Formats: sequence, C-alpha cells, structure tokens
Amino acid sequence: MKANVWLPLSCAALSFSLAAQSPAELTIYTYSSFVSDWGPGPALTPLFEEQCDCTINWVGLDDGVSILNRLKLEKGNSKADVILGLDTQLMQETRALGAVQDFELSLPTLAFDWTETDFVPFDYGYFAFVYNTETLENPPSSMADLLDNFEGKVIYQDPRTSTPGQGLMLWMKSIYGDQSDAAWKKLATKTVTVTKGWSEAYGMFLKGESDLVLSYTTSPAYHVVAEQDERFAAALFSEGHVAQIEVAAVSANSEQTELANQFLSFLISEPAQAIIATTNWMLPVNPQAELPEAFSQLIQVKDIPVDSNQAAEMRQTWTKEWRNALSL
Repeated sequence: MKANVWLPLSCAALSFSLAAQSPAELTIYTYSSFVSDWGPGPALTPLFEEQCDCTINWVGLDDGVSILNRLKLEKGNSKADVILGLDTQLMQETRALGAVQDFELSLPTLAFDWTETDFVPFDYGYFAFVYNTETLENPPSSMADLLDNFEGKVIYQDPRTSTPGQGLMLWMKSIYGDQSDAAWKKLATKTVTVTKGWSEAYGMFLKGESDLVLSYTTSPAYHVVAEQDERFAAALFSEGHVAQIEVAAVSANSEQTELANQFLSFLISEPAQAIIATTNWMLPVNPQAELPEAFSQLIQVKDIPVDSNQAAEMRQTWTKEWRNALSL
C-alpha cells in the first residue's frame, strides 16, 4: 500500500523538479527584420541565452508602428516581457496605453543625451533616400529637388504601419509645414508604391523597381560590409535629415522583469551594440562599440530637430493629411 502511494508522489516530485529546472522564457515583441535570418535577433539570441539561462521567444511584427498597434489591440493583456523596436516618436502614445514600466539598470555613456526612465535607446540613424550610383547619376540634392525636378521613381513606406514611413511624414512636416499637402501630391506623381514596411520597400528597390527608396544613411554600409558592393549611396539633402532613435522597454505586464532588465542591459553592451550596428545597419548608441571602416564613409548630415511631444499629439492628424493628399 505504501509503495502505491510512494510512486505517484515520486513522479510528481520529479515532474516538479524538472519543471523548476526548465529555463525561463523571455517574450520580446519586435519588428520582422530584427528577427530575420540577416537581422540582429539570430546573433543576439545565443549570446544572451548563454548568460541568462533562459530562452528568447521572439514575436516579429511588420514594423515599429505595427508593434504599437498590437499593444493597442491587446489592451493591457500583452504577453510581451520586452517591447523592442518602437522609436522616440511613439513613446508618448505607448506610455498612454500603460504598456511599459521604468527600467532598473544603469545606462553607459551614450552617443547623445538621454533622460527617459522607461525607454532605453539601442540604435539610431538618419532617414535618407538610397540609390544605385550605377543607374542614377544625379540624385536629388534636396527635398525640393526631389519634389520639383527629379524624374525618377520612388518607393517609401506607409506611416500608418512603418516607422520609416512615419519618419518621412515628420521630415515633410519639418520642411513644408502647412504646405505638406502639396508636397505629398508632388511626391505621389513619382511614387511606384507605398509599402507596409521597410523590408518590402528595400527589396523592391534592389530588384530595380524604383530609383530611390526611403531608408537610412547607414544602408550603404550594409552593401559594402556584407556584400563588398559599393554601388549604393544615400542622397544628401541640403535641408537636413530627420533622425530616428529606436528604443526598447520592459512591458508593464511582464512577470520576468528582472530578466527583461537584464536583456536591456545586454542590448546596450559593447558586444551587442557591435552586432546591432552590422546586422540592423544603424548607428550604435554605445560609442564604445567597434564599427567597420565603412561606417566612417557615410554621408554626414545636418540634423532636423523634431518635437517628439508634438509628433505624438499630431501623428493622427498628419497621417490623415497624408492619406487625403494621396486619396487613400
């Protein structure tokens, strides 16, 4: 009789022991290119899992704006532990959802001043139109030149679903203000298509479906380092360029906050930053990260400052203006 009782108890204890030894799982919402075969995710995963004794569950969505839209749909029931891939223009709206909490880590000296206590920057870059120097000899030298004189074709991303698309919207507003409606209509005459996200747009450009694609000043470094291809360049605009700072945060719903903070600390470490720079092809926020020589050859741009609070307040209005100009 005792033997019959002992066996189930032993099995239950063994089962509990095995469960207790199972590594914790960290769920990270991000955008699809971050976890693609050529993105940072696959390279970062084994490095972090080795130090945390955990497993990462990546959830790849179309783009940064798509991450925000997912959080809105989940209405406080998100399964994410870490939210990675929003940018500074989306922080206010994300906070308003109650979707994040303050981080608990010490930031290293960054490439720029940072005072936020809930979002951690992990890379940054400047929006630019990229072109193939062998097929386009005279790229536009300004936004005005693009809109008024350029005779080629352009692909860019939808500001409703894409942070680069949203970046172009801010770029347009910064230069044209109340005249942005007319500017969008001019751009529409040169636009092949507006894609949902960056990957689709850039892929179409590489297939020769446009002369220009909205991307980043850092994009040519990818072709030089990864492909030994020096054909691609970013057009330098005399009005200046708008920056994007990408951020990550601990989800307000996370039950793995210690692990989530550990991941954020890892994300801005020198090894992770070097990986991000040469797989996400953005500039590292940690200036101690080692970079290939190709990064020193990038165009040096004039920064157009953007008021993040105003951008958050006006995003829907400006998006509607864009839609009306294109009759979407």
